[in-house]
Amino acid sequence: MKRQLGRTLTTMLLAACAALPALSIAAASSVPATPTVPMAHVDWSRNANIYEVNIRQFTKEGSFNAFAKHLPRLKKMGVDILWLMPVQPIGVKNRKGTLGSYYAVRDYTAVNPEFGTMDDLRSLVKQAHALGMHVIIDLVANHTAFDNPWTVKHKDWYLKNDKGEIYPVTYTDGAEPEYWTDVTGLDWNNKALWQGMTDAMLFWVREADIDGFRCDVAGKVPTPFWNGARAALDRVKPVFMLAEADKPELHEHAFDMTYGWDTKDLFKDIAKGKADARTLKAFLANPPKAFPPGAYRMRFTSNHDENSWAGSDVELYGPAFKAMAVLAATLPGMPLVYGGQESVLDKRIQFFEKDPVDWKNYALAPFYTDLLALKHANPALWNGQYGGDAQVLDTGNDKVFAFRRERDGNTVQVTVNLSNAAQAYAPAGAGARQQAQQSLAPWDYRIDVTESKRSVRR
Repeated sequence: MKRQLGRTLTTMLLAACAALPALSIAAASSVPATPTVPMAHVDWSRNANIYEVNIRQFTKEGSFNAFAKHLPRLKKMGVDILWLMPVQPIGVKNRKGTLGSYYAVRDYTAVNPEFGTMDDLRSLVKQAHALGMHVIIDLVANHTAFDNPWTVKHKDWYLKNDKGEIYPVTYTDGAEPEYWTDVTGLDWNNKALWQGMTDAMLFWVREADIDGFRCDVAGKVPTPFWNGARAALDRVKPVFMLAEADKPELHEHAFDMTYGWDTKDLFKDIAKGKADARTLKAFLANPPKAFPPGAYRMRFTSNHDENSWAGSDVELYGPAFKAMAVLAATLPGMPLVYGGQESVLDKRIQFFEKDPVDWKNYALAPFYTDLLALKHANPALWNGQYGGDAQVLDTGNDKVFAFRRERDGNTVQVTVNLSNAAQAYAPAGAGARQQAQQSLAPWDYRIDVTESKRSVRR
């Protein structure tokens, strides 16, 4: 069966796709020198997407109950995994701005009263489960607020300066120093902390029936801790784990998915005219890091950090936004939608103040609905070892990028114009014959689906 999709996910099928030269790329990740057995992932993640929720800014009320009213809409759009930014109380001491950072956790086993009660959170999770969605929450294991009770009860769990005092988190290993003045760092050399943090994670699984965690600054926390915590969680229920990190070793036992910062940066460069199809080809042929087989990589155009600190979708991508979102949804990996993108996220949401999303008329909801449905329906686009590798196709034009993924008789071919001008390119099997060339409008794309010998047009 052949299904035909394009800019509005409706297009003509490319002919003779099997005749086009291809470069086989293993899930956008090179395989380690010594192959290992891929990590098994929970069944419900295999063709899933993920949707980030900023409870404070999602609605004017900024509450669990107000957000819950959006669940039917999100289910209709095709959302699978809901990632809730930190739900715990926010520190007051050294707070930034009026409301503070979600990532300055004051109490690991309590609910932020601004969002509602524990029962409200339980109700939200229950409603999501009833709709077939799953819920993960943020865990901030690298640092706490200065007024977290642990700073008094377990002062030995914290990093201290020469005077024996806890101090703000400071990073000097990057391009520029970072001083997080509202949080203080935990000392992971103290094994008692390992049990304390594991207990905090178990609390949320047992008390709120959540389905896993997105772990903040996961690369700064010892991997053996994460391995042990994952095993403890899975003894209660199988969970899904996302690391805000890109260390390959995290995939071996602890995490299902890590951040695809690499492709996010490429998407931004392409939108600004700093990169083209050659850059994507080179990246796929020689990824900067070698990940274990089956590792999920999160593909995205934005999230809370990108939006608040780097720029809105309009600033970062302009007219290239849909083309980049298509790549994020179809390249190997799991696509993330940041809450608000379905309504054209044209502003930077303030991080420390109340600044709700302007939902307007959900202009991009149909676009995302089609993209997420495409992933659900086509095994070629599934995540990790459950999907197909990317085969880069030669289009004869460095401004047009094309690739094909195949799995179990299902083939999805994606062709994207990576420029702000119309581009001609050689379609499958046409070689350089001018009379057989196709063209794409600026930032246009086409998606072609082949399945058995029957065809039907959407």
